[in-house]
Amino acid sequence: MSSTDWKKEWKPLAIMVGVFLLCFYLPIGTRRFDNALLEAFNLLKWYAREHVLLCLIPAFFIAGAIAVFIRQEAVMKYLGARAKKVVAYSVAAISGSVLAVCSCTVLPLFAGITRMGAGLGPATTFLYAGPAINVLAIILTARVLGVELGIARAVGAIVFSVIIGLLMHFFFRKDEHDRAEARMAMPESEGGRPLWQSALFLMVLVGILIFANWAEPAGSSGLWGAVASAKWSLTLGLGAILSLLLILWFNLKITYAALAFFPVLLTALLWPNLPQIPFALGVAGLILVTSTSKGEAGDWFQSSWGFAKQILPLLFLGVIFAGALLGRPGHEGLIPSDWVSAAVGGNSLWANLFASVAGAFMYFATLTEVPILQGLIGNGMGKGPALALLLAGPALSLPNMLVIRSVIGTKKTVVFVLLVVILSTAAGLIYGNLF
Repeated sequence: MSSTDWKKEWKPLAIMVGVFLLCFYLPIGTRRFDNALLEAFNLLKWYAREHVLLCLIPAFFIAGAIAVFIRQEAVMKYLGARAKKVVAYSVAAISGSVLAVCSCTVLPLFAGITRMGAGLGPATTFLYAGPAINVLAIILTARVLGVELGIARAVGAIVFSVIIGLLMHFFFRKDEHDRAEARMAMPESEGGRPLWQSALFLMVLVGILIFANWAEPAGSSGLWGAVASAKWSLTLGLGAILSLLLILWFNLKITYAALAFFPVLLTALLWPNLPQIPFALGVAGLILVTSTSKGEAGDWFQSSWGFAKQILPLLFLGVIFAGALLGRPGHEGLIPSDWVSAAVGGNSLWANLFASVAGAFMYFATLTEVPILQGLIGNGMGKGPALALLLAGPALSLPNMLVIRSVIGTKKTVVFVLLVVILSTAAGLIYGNLF
């Protein structure tokens, strides 16, 4: 074999040798390694049960609806690279905060608006704002961890969402300019559904996502408690409205809509304490009627299915790695929790940086970051690192990073993650020194 051939073959050989050595020296049988494997699949099981059905599937349908029913010109008008910055970033931040979803559920929506022409700056503002500006999580932070920390989290999340978007636009302004020029050169789409119909349709889908995932508050009184007690009734009502819109606007046969919705209504009445059953039947019925339909309904399913194929495998892979490294909340993976507790004490640069990086790679379900931080603060975590983790953790995770990379590329993903980590570290340092 010539030297030229060896130059081509040494990389595959190195990979094979590396995989062989990894398999040969796998520490199977050691307590921590075996527990890390168990935690990886426990976290995957928990994620599949708690997030896929109620969070991700509605998000995929919303992303598919954005791609099919919203005209590209409308997205570019409000979120495009050439839109007025005040309008674009305000719309992105408000839209993200209204959804109040976790770092993984926001991904299909981010992919949808990016594909439809949203500028990188407003899109990343939306990406950060969705999980970070969660009103209920901020209120819970203030009640459990103190008003000062709650206010600092709210102000930091709102300000960071805009700063990150502006910096992403600035760093990649040439790419954005070229992309905007290419979009402007494309012919305008003709016809299509009226904007008010598309907006109403999306509002119904977003309402289903929000109410199905409405978190139980600490107390039963107040508006949050009232909505929480009626969340499944509201979700069922919106499901009925969705069925009606499919009949009126998508020419779905009444018999098909009835066959899809009747099992949902029946099981909701028979088993009111098991709302996941009618919700799962509703999802199955929606998939069945849209996947077998032609026209816009069929296009909607195909677009939603495309997002699912792109995002779900990466999310599952990321959840497995995150579980193996850090475990579930209250459990340990390969990295001992004592190391984490010891590294975030005080208010040093290292403590804040470590809290930001650890938060960026951990997976936090909505509201779980508060009890986790409560335990860490009880073990000596400083106030600055606590804020740094609150600003970086909900907005990022290892599964989240893998999907972002598939949407905007490696370089932009690295810059986005670095911006979140650096800004969170800086905020933690300032807050820790002030309080």
